[in-house]
Amino acid sequence: MTAALRPGTVTRYAVGSVGTGGFGTLPGLVLLYYLTDALAVPALVAGGVVTLAKVWDVVVNPLVGYASDRDLARTGSRRRLMVIGGFTIPLTFALTFAVPPGLDPWMSATWVFVAFVLTATAFSLFQVPYIALPVEIAPTYDDRTRLLAWRVAILAVAILAFGGGGPILRGDGDELWGYLRMGVVAGLVIGIGMLVAAGAAPRGPAQAVAPERQPVGVVIRGAARTARATLARSQAFRALFFAFVLQALGVGLLLAGAQYVATYLLESEAAVTLLFAALIAPALLTMPLWSAVTRRLGKERGFILATVLFAVATAAMIPVIWSPGPWIYGPTALAGIAYAGLQVLPLAMLPDVVEDDARRHGAGAGGAFSGLWTAGETAGMALGGTLLSLLLAATGFVPSAAGVDVTQPSSALLGIGIGFSVLPALLAAASLPILMRYRLRRGDFDRSELSQEASP
Repeated sequence: MTAALRPGTVTRYAVGSVGTGGFGTLPGLVLLYYLTDALAVPALVAGGVVTLAKVWDVVVNPLVGYASDRDLARTGSRRRLMVIGGFTIPLTFALTFAVPPGLDPWMSATWVFVAFVLTATAFSLFQVPYIALPVEIAPTYDDRTRLLAWRVAILAVAILAFGGGGPILRGDGDELWGYLRMGVVAGLVIGIGMLVAAGAAPRGPAQAVAPERQPVGVVIRGAARTARATLARSQAFRALFFAFVLQALGVGLLLAGAQYVATYLLESEAAVTLLFAALIAPALLTMPLWSAVTRRLGKERGFILATVLFAVATAAMIPVIWSPGPWIYGPTALAGIAYAGLQVLPLAMLPDVVEDDARRHGAGAGGAFSGLWTAGETAGMALGGTLLSLLLAATGFVPSAAGVDVTQPSSALLGIGIGFSVLPALLAAASLPILMRYRLRRGDFDRSELSQEASP
């Protein structure tokens, strides 16, 4: 029989969402705006900086997953990479927002690119093994839902704190010093959350003889083969993965567009804090509702329901294009209710996919799954910012330096509104046919758990 899930383990694991929430929210919210409206980097170049940095992240995540699986086999734990990432990210995160005053836009863009690549690498060292842990520390189908529900509850608090508090800590965006202050404080908090969560990684006996060191090229090819094989052999993972990536793309658009909506449509930079409060507070309050929905309908039906609700909510934001006003907080709150489900349910389904694969093909591939998952999530969130930057460039958005006010053409305002409403709604709707192909159900795991309990 497997050991029960302990409250201390749930707490330590959930605290890791302070790190994932901070890194997932703050760069998506302010990095593109930092480049275009504080460093005077053209929108197309700024989008390229964010995208190329995330492309590196997509490349490195499967490598980290491969290394994490080897760590587990060699030492019996995934903890080592998580600790390295937790200690490294405070410095690299602060450096991302430490561009010296007076640097020309191209040098500024290069500085941000290099620093953010280092930050993304540090985050990957933590995030990939972190996502692989639930199937190793939560023994049953319902335990994994409980573990991930607490994690997403902390994630919602973290998103609210970073999304609302980050801009407050930065100030009105007229001084580069405010961005640096934000980067230092946020980086420290993110790193502390990661290090606490590393304590949730179980320590066990080595599962295999320590593998010999291999040349970098061999490691890269091995990681690529493992990732391809993992994706090819699990239909459930493919359905869950591609649906989640499309939704991450929509959420990435929403996050990247919030600051522009606040500044240029609602005409108040401070309104971004209210937008985040409207999005995340309902998510936090309705988290128990999604757990109840899961128990009654199953994770897969709950995920479909959350996706439909998110599509409806973002479609209801479309009038912001021609009639911006405080009414936008209403559909944003509805999107927040859906957002809670979009976070907790796929993350609770991923360990089920890993367990199903372990039954069919043998254990030890959790890092490969989590590496692909993190790469897909990262790509989706990054391409959300890329799509917005392309939309801004195509509609004539005018970049500016810190402290310089500009008037945007009506075409740019139209682009901001479309990026915040129309595109997220379409992406959520497009994910539904893919999600409906997910085949795993509670009964598949109930039978397995009964079989384990009957074993001597």
